[in-house]
Amino acid sequence: MLQLLESAVTRGQNGNLAAPPGNWVNASTACAGLPAPLAALDVQALSFNAGSLLRRAAGKPIRVASKSIRSKEVLRAVLAQDGFSGILGFTLPEALWLAADPSDVFDDVVVAYPTADGQALRALAVDPVACERITLMVDSTEHLAWMAATLADVTPAAPIRLCLDLDVSWRPSVQGRSLGHIGVRRSPVRTGAEAIALTLHINSHQRGGVKLFTLVGLMGYEAQIAGLQDTAHTGNKAADLAKSQILRQIQRSSMAEIIHRRGNIVAAVRNVTDLEFVNGGGTGSLELTTADSSVTELAAGSGLFGPTLFDGYSRFEPAHAVGFAAPVVRRPAPDMVTVLGGGWIASGPPGADRSPVPVHPPGLSLLGAEGAGEVQTPLRGAAAAQLRLGDNVWFRHAKSGEVCEHVDALEMLDGGNRVGTALTYRGEGKAFV
Repeated sequence: MLQLLESAVTRGQNGNLAAPPGNWVNASTACAGLPAPLAALDVQALSFNAGSLLRRAAGKPIRVASKSIRSKEVLRAVLAQDGFSGILGFTLPEALWLAADPSDVFDDVVVAYPTADGQALRALAVDPVACERITLMVDSTEHLAWMAATLADVTPAAPIRLCLDLDVSWRPSVQGRSLGHIGVRRSPVRTGAEAIALTLHINSHQRGGVKLFTLVGLMGYEAQIAGLQDTAHTGNKAADLAKSQILRQIQRSSMAEIIHRRGNIVAAVRNVTDLEFVNGGGTGSLELTTADSSVTELAAGSGLFGPTLFDGYSRFEPAHAVGFAAPVVRRPAPDMVTVLGGGWIASGPPGADRSPVPVHPPGLSLLGAEGAGEVQTPLRGAAAAQLRLGDNVWFRHAKSGEVCEHVDALEMLDGGNRVGTALTYRGEGKAFV
């Protein structure tokens, strides 16, 4: 399976072709007879998306965000391609599991979020291989104190590798008056002075004259650019155009501020310590972040699968690589069917944009009063009359990662044919959040 996926990803690096449409008719035929709910991965669409990410990165390496993929087999295939390098993990237990893989492909895992898992931290500290391969995120003296206390009776095999998380949200102001906070609430570190102070604090943690921690990287994720659609689709052309223009102006202004401030922070920290990497961006901002000379590597993951939250970007158009199918189990009315499950709601602020979207057969929609349910999802539309009990309805998911939490494997499709499966984390008996 690895060779097939590697071949698919390699194909996508050649040429700047239009995104292949999601062929849900072929997916339905290829997966007919399989027990559902199920999820499918179109390797040709994966191929296109991998190539698109690399072209947009313009030569800077891309660290693959594992929370969006959650399949070792897919991660291996992507990392086998030039231009993809390292994993951006989401928990320390996940990182320990990946770093222990005997294939040695997961030898550089940066955990993107701070950990408070004492047992996992102690396991990392006494494992020399893990210490070499895993980098932890930190953003405060409080977190450093917790880690030092957790390791009080442990002798680390090597200094714990750390990455300093930066706040790159945008806080515009006019004549000294704040206009609010645009972006995510993460790190409290915003300035070069704050970053230097934390760097010096990291270096001060020693035991027996040996460093307990070592700072090796910085990360700044500009969520207000990478994770925010810059086009509007309400149906009102004038209003959509006006909103899109405002969104793009916000992103341009925010990016200009980030490049200036992040550059100053990186320069300040490099004055007191060496850095192996500076990570920035995400799927939605690769071509913008790669222009920042202070950034040495990018991050992306969701763009490989192309969920619905990436349908509203003006800078790129991903292929629809992943979909899931749920079987029809009842008919409440002639123009309505109910499918088993379907409530695969994406994380983030509650809203219609976090719900899955029925795409095949066309013409079905969720009911506003019920939405997508935990055990059943009613759908309305003319196509309902043609569906029989046991038929599958195909959906696209709003975000990438949560799909793999619902299935043990992704059914791999190539050219409309089912060519195998790729185990998910769940299929390997793992759930990390």
